[in-house]
Amino acid sequence: MQQLLKQTISAIVAHEDSDPILDCPASVLALLPDHPDPLIALAHSKLHTFPFDSVPVCWRRVYTDASIAKAVALIEHGLADFDGDDTCLQHKDRKRGRGADKNLANEKSGEAWVDEVVQVLDMAVIMAGAAGREGMIDDLLSALHDLTPPKASSQMKRQRLDQDCDSFPVGQQMQSSKVPKIQYPIQSATAPSMQVFETHMKTAQPLCIKEALTHWPAMHERPWSSPAYLLDKTLGGRRLIPVEIGRNYTDADWGQSIITFREFMQRYMTSDIADPTKVGYLAQHDLFSQIPSLRKDIAIPDYCYTSPPSSDLFSWGTARKPPPPQLEEPLLNAWFGPTGTVSPLHTDPYHNILCQVVGKKYIRLYSPDQTDKLYPKGIEGGGVDMSNTSEVDAEAAPEKLDADYPLFRHAEYVETVLAEGECLYIPVGWWHYVRSLSVSFSVSFWWN
Repeated sequence: MQQLLKQTISAIVAHEDSDPILDCPASVLALLPDHPDPLIALAHSKLHTFPFDSVPVCWRRVYTDASIAKAVALIEHGLADFDGDDTCLQHKDRKRGRGADKNLANEKSGEAWVDEVVQVLDMAVIMAGAAGREGMIDDLLSALHDLTPPKASSQMKRQRLDQDCDSFPVGQQMQSSKVPKIQYPIQSATAPSMQVFETHMKTAQPLCIKEALTHWPAMHERPWSSPAYLLDKTLGGRRLIPVEIGRNYTDADWGQSIITFREFMQRYMTSDIADPTKVGYLAQHDLFSQIPSLRKDIAIPDYCYTSPPSSDLFSWGTARKPPPPQLEEPLLNAWFGPTGTVSPLHTDPYHNILCQVVGKKYIRLYSPDQTDKLYPKGIEGGGVDMSNTSEVDAEAAPEKLDADYPLFRHAEYVETVLAEGECLYIPVGWWHYVRSLSVSFSVSFWWN
């Protein structure tokens, strides 16, 4: 660990001529690495001065490098209270054999600096995108993971997140969930070949793909259905994640919060939530850049490397929008939440393979040629273009739908219950509504 810390500090103070951080004033850079807190505060203010895409890279790097410097200082200070073998965080007082109460207090206080290190580094990832330091941050967190013992089992059991909890209660939740009767099923195929899939894409129709994830470790030997496994991969649940709070992002009381993975699990995944407006959802988050070890549990479907047909096939309702940029690699996002999370009826600018790893989801799709019956939103407060989202709650009471959106009942759709191990191909421009029927963990792959 000590060698890694030295290498890390050396890397953040050695700047090549092309390093974008040099665009920031020299007086700012002079504070690295010894005075990280004022740099973090200054860079934080710059991050909120511009839209994220317009923030100068140098300020994102300042925020990231200052955060790394602070994390290194915290680790060095924390390790000073522990044995120096760099293999396990065993407190000196504990090794000397003092009383149990004293040991427990030391263990608890000893974990506080670990929590702070993780928070500082994760905020650099979430707030500044890690700005070219992704590998450096992952190396520090991986080394910290190897040094950190698991949470005490007694504490885990009190909070219903113990090692005996082998899997989420998906079957039990499905029995009590509102599962729609499928009337207009989506066409399906079992592990189609690349040629068969490319031929299907020319029809501009969705496709449910079965038995496509059997080789994913996330389905078997490294199961995402295990709370204990997910807690271990998030450094005992210490990792920070952005969570959407509320039934869906179109509701007036919808909000967002950054909390630890453990808090997310305790508050939303292992307790009954009577108020659907208080549902928490890890939605459309690039979790795999933040936690690369989870990325190793999955694989990009080969279908994402096919050549999509001409965009003219998908121009209904989206012709007024410029096409998105070409992607060199698919965009991956995680979707993890309890029963009842909803993605309202909307459309995306990319082809999508949605892969279901844990639980089940009800999904309803509308072709772009049904757009006139789906009541797209317009430009909302602050100039935000919401025209890719429908005003309609697709599963609202029929009488309300008829009164407020009389054309909606005439819109044609197809639907499915997407089960574990299945994928759904959603062509670009197709409207889709998604509701989880149980605890659910999905991965979306956008490509064009």
